[in-house]
Amino acid sequence: MMRRLAGIVAAFAVAVGGSLAVAAPAQAATPAIEITKVYYDSPGVDNRSKASLNAEYVKLTNRRARTINLKNWTLRDKANHVYTFTGNVNLAKGKSLVIRTGKGTNTASTRYWGSGNYVWNNTGDTAYLRNASGKLIDKCAWTKKGKGYTTC
Repeated sequence: MMRRLAGIVAAFAVAVGGSLAVAAPAQAATPAIEITKVYYDSPGVDNRSKASLNAEYVKLTNRRARTINLKNWTLRDKANHVYTFTGNVNLAKGKSLVIRTGKGTNTASTRYWGSGNYVWNNTGDTAYLRNASGKLIDKCAWTKKGKGYTTC
């Protein structure tokens, strides 16, 4: 009986042929929408002018082969300043969208937070992008002033 059981187990192992092998660690998948740049310290003097506020921005890029609607997605910092994409905001495959801190007229490639204050901390912060369900899609962090921007 023992010999027969050992034969069945051996046959089964050959039949599944390695499908029971331990999987290798998965690489982190590229997010559908990726934070590709954060310009956290606008050039020049921080004087809260429209030009200065709008030079502070986050750039998002669609890494998928299809258009993604960002309706109700959020972008936030560590201090919980939140920008919510209202209405249909369709980001085509391979295209980028810039979210500027200050005020302006929204277009297909640029959105405006509408803030009268700076959002991103020059000495360190984190940008979090969440989908409409609240799932974290991507994040980008920096810890020192550096060049005034970071690529992620």
